[in-house]
Amino acid sequence: MQWLNGSLIHGLWNLVFLFSNLSLVFLMPFAYFFTESEGFVGCKRGVMARVYETAVVLLLLTLLVLGMVWVGVALLNNTARESLYDVWECYLPYLYSAISLFGVLLLLLCTPFGLSRMFSVTGSLLVKPGLLENVEVEMNCATFEEASLSRKLNSGSRSCRTTVDVEPLRMQFLSVQAKRIALQMRRRASPWQRNLFYPLAMLLLLALTVVCVLMVCFHVLELLFDETAMPRGMGDPRLGTASFSMFGSLGAAVQVVLIMYLMVSSVVGFYSSPLFTSLLPHTQDTNLTQIIGNCVSLLVLSSALPVFSRTLGITRFDLLGDFGRYNWLGNFHIVFLYNILFAGLTSACLINTLTWTVQRELIRAFGLHKLPLTVSRTTIPLKLLLANGLSKIQ
Repeated sequence: MQWLNGSLIHGLWNLVFLFSNLSLVFLMPFAYFFTESEGFVGCKRGVMARVYETAVVLLLLTLLVLGMVWVGVALLNNTARESLYDVWECYLPYLYSAISLFGVLLLLLCTPFGLSRMFSVTGSLLVKPGLLENVEVEMNCATFEEASLSRKLNSGSRSCRTTVDVEPLRMQFLSVQAKRIALQMRRRASPWQRNLFYPLAMLLLLALTVVCVLMVCFHVLELLFDETAMPRGMGDPRLGTASFSMFGSLGAAVQVVLIMYLMVSSVVGFYSSPLFTSLLPHTQDTNLTQIIGNCVSLLVLSSALPVFSRTLGITRFDLLGDFGRYNWLGNFHIVFLYNILFAGLTSACLINTLTWTVQRELIRAFGLHKLPLTVSRTTIPLKLLLANGLSKIQ
């Protein structure tokens, strides 16, 4: 394993960094313009005609952007010859820094929301205990609803309804049928799955989130008392000679797990936010423009993830690529404010999610969700609540 050294890893990572940004800046716009192109007028229709038109449009757009940047730099510096050199050597690489900064800000908004959403997403995939979920009742309701929709579809086909009237009923029938099949599979779950996996999964998610917040808080204290805690101030030791964690191999393994957890949480939070729910892909119902939008979004998030992990102090390993050349990573106020905002937003989202989840599950466990809206749940006597809850448990 002597060939596996730090220069090899950083060299390969810089190549990944380069080609991911090339994909983001050139290949994704090329794919979008290709979907909109039809070929030049007078040319033979075909794929190559669309490729030629897309290449010309992308070249004109690149020249337009570079020309605007060159003119702007020339107006600021008053020297056109030096400004052309600055565009190629200095200002063009700052485009990567702008992409990184945008991705890091996007992660700041999506990751805390995703950390709170992970509980509900995981809970929807696992079988809940009988105290929190009555699968039998839900399955009976789904069966009755499926039978009712089936009768409506049969009566609609006999009465020769239009396709526009039948299509919503058919989609609703397929949705209820899928729900009924899922509930049937959940009912067959073993007692171990029902009573053990769900609490363990919730405790594991809670432990990972708390550890992540504690590490960020500890990094905030490091920023106040240690200058080497800055993302640009931490020098990497030689690979293999010292551990990147004070807890050795166990700490490094925890860092890897936390980074993967943050990655999944950021994707969940991104697709759960109201601004980006339209990008969520659907089975056999996703056009090519949405696919390109998803690729661009994942590229931005993944390219900013190393900067995100390094800025929060989750890891001390340098995988910043060319992002580490820019000054905003060495600004104490920006890094300190970023850590404070992440810890505050994550704590607020976590507390809000836990309180609402506990309240919702208690309401369902006591059967209060079946009460009419005109009845105020706060006016129900405590003895009645306890009696109803004990009857549900029994």
